[in-house]
Amino acid sequence: MTDSFVIQGGRPLQGEVRVAGNKNAALPMVAAALLTEEPVTLHNLPHIGDVNIMVDLLRNLGVRVVSSKGSSLTLQAANVETRRLSPELCRQIRASILLAGPMLGRFGRVELPPPGGDMIGRRRIDTHLLAFESMGATIEVDAATLQIVIQARRLHGTDIMLDEASVTGTENALMAAALIPETTVIRNAASEPHVQNLCHMLVGMGASIDGIASNTLTVRGAERLHGGEFTIGPDLLEIGSFLGLGAVTRGELRIKDVCPFDLRMVLHVFKERLGVNCWLDGNDLVVGDEQHLHIAMDVGGAVPKVDDGPWPHFPADLLSIALVVATQAEGTVLIHEKMFESRLYFVDKLITMGARIILCDPHRAVVVGPSHLYGQQLSSPDIRAGMAMVIAALAAEGASVIANVNQIDRGYERLEEKLRMLGASISRRRPPDSFLA
Repeated sequence: MTDSFVIQGGRPLQGEVRVAGNKNAALPMVAAALLTEEPVTLHNLPHIGDVNIMVDLLRNLGVRVVSSKGSSLTLQAANVETRRLSPELCRQIRASILLAGPMLGRFGRVELPPPGGDMIGRRRIDTHLLAFESMGATIEVDAATLQIVIQARRLHGTDIMLDEASVTGTENALMAAALIPETTVIRNAASEPHVQNLCHMLVGMGASIDGIASNTLTVRGAERLHGGEFTIGPDLLEIGSFLGLGAVTRGELRIKDVCPFDLRMVLHVFKERLGVNCWLDGNDLVVGDEQHLHIAMDVGGAVPKVDDGPWPHFPADLLSIALVVATQAEGTVLIHEKMFESRLYFVDKLITMGARIILCDPHRAVVVGPSHLYGQQLSSPDIRAGMAMVIAALAAEGASVIANVNQIDRGYERLEEKLRMLGASISRRRPPDSFLA
C-alpha cells in the first residue's frame, strides 16, 4: 500500500510559491558526475523520489555522496567498483538509462538492466543504442531478461543522426561524446532547457559544445574531464503545474523566479488557447484571481487543438495539466498527445468527477467545458496525471482521496506543504505499518 492525499476542494489558492530545481535536468546532471574522478557539486537539486533513486544508483556503484545544507549535493566517482547497475533500483525509474552514456564513455562498459518508470506506453531505447553503435560500441541484449551489455574498447567521434529527437537519447550521446577527444556531431538533437542545462555543465567540466539550444550539437570532448559546481534551473513542468492550479482555483498566485525565456510556448497555450489570465512581473509569473477561461476557436470557428512536440513545442508532460484546465474553460478543444499511447487513459477518472471528455483513441481526447467537478476516489497512474488529479480535486466540490501519491512524490518536492501554504486543504494519509489477520 502507498500514501494517499485527502483533499477538500473548492478553495481559492493564493500566495507565493517557489518551484524546485528541474527534475529532468537534475537526473542527467547527477549521472554526469560519473564522467570525472573529481568532486561534482550540484546546487538547487530537488528532493524528490527519482533524484533520490538516481543518487542511490551512483552510491551503489561506489560513488561517494556528501550531502550539504539545503539543496546541494557533492558526488565523487573516484572509486567506481562495478560496471553493473542495480536491477532493483533501475526498475524504479526510467532515468536509470542515463547512466549508460557516462559509464560507457569513462569505463568502456556498462551492464544495463531494463529501465522502469511511468506506465504511459512503450518507451523505446533504440535511439540510445544506435547512437552508441555509431560511436563504436557493441550491444548485446539478453532476449529473456532484456539485460543490455554495452561495451567499447575505444569510442570515436562521428556524425550521428538520431532517429528521433529523444531527450534522454541526446543526453546519453552528449555524455559519451564528452570523453571522446575528437569531434562528434549529434543531429536531430533534443534542445529542451534541461538538455541545455546538461550542455553547460559538460562545458564547465572541460568539453566543448557548439549549437547549444539548437538541433545540431557539435561536441569536442577531452581525455579527462574535471569537477566543479553547477546550478540546476527551475522546473518548467512544476511552473506549468502551478500555472494550471492557479487558473482553476481562482486565487492570485505568484510563482517566483521562473525563466521567462523558457515559458514562451507554455504561456502561449495557457493564455491564448485556454484563456488563462496570467502575466510576467520581472522573473515572477503571476496568475490572476479573476479568471474567465475561454477556449479560443481557430479561424472560421473550427475546434482548436493543443498538442505536444519536441522543444520548442508544448511539453508533453504538461498536456495532462492543460487538459484539466480545459475542463474549466468555456468551449471545446482537442488534446492530442503524440508520444505515449497510455498517458491519456487517466481521463476516465476526470469523467467520474463530472468532466465532459471524449477519449477518441489512445492519443486524442475532446474536452467540452466548463464542467462542475465533484470529489471522488482516485489513484495516480504516473507523475503528471497524478498532479493533474490533484489540481482537479482542488477545483472540485467536496472531498477527494488520491491513492498512489508516491508516484507524484517522484516529480514534485514537498507538494502538500507548498499547497497548504497557499491555502489548500490537503493532508497525507499513510498506510498502517501492519494489519491484523
